[in-house]
Amino acid sequence: MPEHVSFLQLLGPVVLALAAVLWVMGLIRLLRGIRPERSPRRAGGSALSALPQQRQAPPEREAVELTPAERDAFAGLVRQLGNGR
Repeated sequence: MPEHVSFLQLLGPVVLALAAVLWVMGLIRLLRGIRPERSPRRAGGSALSALPQQRQAPPEREAVELTPAERDAFAGLVRQLGNGR
């Protein structure tokens, strides 16, 4: 061991190399777990319990009849917005 290099300076690259190896191993495990064919959550087919049950049919369509004055006001608004380009 050279005299001008401290023990901590020699230990630094070893610790960094070990951290890099552990990080790569963790990244590989994470990426393998994301694959749909290997994911245990998707294999079971269970829905997420935190989400409310979704309805199967779309909501009812609502319609409101406009008065002639409201239709004219809406047409004027559309004309105003169309000219503002």
